[in-house]
Amino acid sequence: MRAARFHGQKDIRIDEIDTPTAGPGQVLVDVAWCGICGTDLHEYLEGPIFVPQPGHPHPVTGEEPPVTMGHEFSGVVAELGEGVTDLEAGDHVVIEPYIIREDVDTGPESKTYHLSQDMNFIGLGGHGGGLGEKVAVDRRWVHRISKDVPLDQAALIEPLTVGFHAVERSGVKAGDVALIGGAGPIGLLTAAVLKAQGVTVVMSELSELRRKKAVESGVADHTFDPRETDVVEEVKKLTDGRGADVAFECTSVQVVLDTLMDAVKPRGVIVIVSIWGQRSDFDIHKLVMKEIDLRGTIAYVNNHPETIELVESGKIDLAPFITGKIGLEGLVDEGFDTLIHRNETAVKILVSPSGKGL
Repeated sequence: MRAARFHGQKDIRIDEIDTPTAGPGQVLVDVAWCGICGTDLHEYLEGPIFVPQPGHPHPVTGEEPPVTMGHEFSGVVAELGEGVTDLEAGDHVVIEPYIIREDVDTGPESKTYHLSQDMNFIGLGGHGGGLGEKVAVDRRWVHRISKDVPLDQAALIEPLTVGFHAVERSGVKAGDVALIGGAGPIGLLTAAVLKAQGVTVVMSELSELRRKKAVESGVADHTFDPRETDVVEEVKKLTDGRGADVAFECTSVQVVLDTLMDAVKPRGVIVIVSIWGQRSDFDIHKLVMKEIDLRGTIAYVNNHPETIELVESGKIDLAPFITGKIGLEGLVDEGFDTLIHRNETAVKILVSPSGKGL
């Protein structure tokens, strides 16, 4: 089968590799659609990061480059391994793409398996990926979805779950006002979760296309261009001078974090959703004097079922966020290049590894 594999920095190749089979306790999935994530772009430009370093195999997978990429994907069950009896061939599924040590508790009550030692992701640390035509995944990480949810939209459930977990971390409640810095894919999907939970959403974003997408999709109540508008003052106007209850940093840009610190109310909560490649240098005195609660969030932990329910119930419509569909051969030129150099023109670009979806 064909798969897009990371060989090294700025070196992703479409390779012919052996088709996997479902081992005991596994599910073989025909990949329908796979989204291109910001993490994939960082690997391409700066990696290996999550991808193991050459000569240093990942301790769980035993793999090193080349590895198949792609961790935001949907598909159809093609084959069941020995012992898997609660799925059927033809079921539509999405993947919670974790690589976790076998001795870690990943049961339904766990809130920490995503923080465990040597945690990594399918499509980065090994075990195949969604940018291959098929992938074999342990049953634990396979989530069935309704066939009423189109498979292209289902590919966005993984990043949507990132937003769901960030919202959960914030402690926000219906009736609150939330400010989001950055209307990229994760910012928009975090906004979608907030709106589904009855929160008023304000977004600060430079890109006109993304601000327009936020409004047209119904996930933002107010959007502002920080080059033209004093976002802090506008938030205060909207909250009778109080400030936002919570804020979400989705850019890894210092000036955005500074704005959020000024815009939240005293004792407000700021959640850092983006992955920072450099140290931040914000005014810690301001954090102390306002008693701001600064929280980190990474990925998700037992959040897929609730996120899937939001989509299946119709409370969240993922269709507006799909702005491009390409084949595997266009991954770098049409996908990565667009998102790196013209990211203001796109939100989520999906790849059909087999080409059947095009």
